[in-house]
Amino acid sequence: MPKVYFVIPCYNEEEVLPETIKRLNSKLLSLIDDGKADEDSRMIFVDDGSKDKTWSIISAYSKENKYIGGVKLAHNRGHQNALLSGLMTAKEEKCDCAISLDADLQDDINVIDQFIDKYIDGCEVVYGVRNNRKKDTFFKRSTAQGYYKFMKMLGVDIVYNHADYRLMGSKALDALSEYKEVNLFLRGIVPLIGYRSDYVYYERNERFAGESKYPLKKMIKFAVDGITSFSIKPLKIILNIGIFICALSVVGFIYALVSFCMGSAVAGWASTICSIWFLGGLQMLCIGIVGTYVGKIYGEVKERPRYRIEEKIINASEPSDYDNKNKI
Repeated sequence: MPKVYFVIPCYNEEEVLPETIKRLNSKLLSLIDDGKADEDSRMIFVDDGSKDKTWSIISAYSKENKYIGGVKLAHNRGHQNALLSGLMTAKEEKCDCAISLDADLQDDINVIDQFIDKYIDGCEVVYGVRNNRKKDTFFKRSTAQGYYKFMKMLGVDIVYNHADYRLMGSKALDALSEYKEVNLFLRGIVPLIGYRSDYVYYERNERFAGESKYPLKKMIKFAVDGITSFSIKPLKIILNIGIFICALSVVGFIYALVSFCMGSAVAGWASTICSIWFLGGLQMLCIGIVGTYVGKIYGEVKERPRYRIEEKIINASEPSDYDNKNKI
């Protein structure tokens, strides 16, 4: 039976964490009892520089329950880096597979059995895919679906309606450790790894407690990171736009010259101003896109650490009463 690690990134999750630990502990124990997970399986909670009592809660529960471990990052590094640190910790602990999920209990933990079944069947990567977005607002649903389609259009290999709820086997984790980019976008990196993969479909729940850690501003930044990390098509679009505008300008020059020769030229202040504003705005947009790519290159070449672990708890204590009373 596989040695399974749950990896849960946390940022200011003190409201939901006790319930998350309770439910995941119950699920892990049921997997062990059913012979789907080894006794050495663990849960790794990654504190991404939280400002509340998240780490205190993780530390307290780890003293009561041998299945709970924790990783405390020295400061906030973002969800993707926190998730990576947990996955690499699981890899170092020689796990057979690691299942990443959010701490807010929106990911349906009842399908974890299906993840493990597919892993036992030979899949190195199993993606958790939402079967619908009925619970999302119209704005979030339309923008999310539009984003996935836009990424596909740009040639990015990304799984539709998949976030970061997935299982990765030890081979996939080893391969992931070889990707060194600082600007992480795991939803794009994992499909590049290859190996046999499959999907598990589930219905996403409402957040149990607390507020979303991904407001609109962060969602936009995350989307831009995904696009600029895996596609240079925006640069090609800029080139094509430039060629098109140059062609238009040549046509306009010829038209102006012919009009002047025929004596029918009319001063067009409004059209001139509109053209200047249009071209100026277009230039600023293009410079901004190019600047985004240059900025990412700047971040990559410095090769700064993606995260720094301040404290780590990999519990190996004997089972306590907590383990027994949460088996139900």
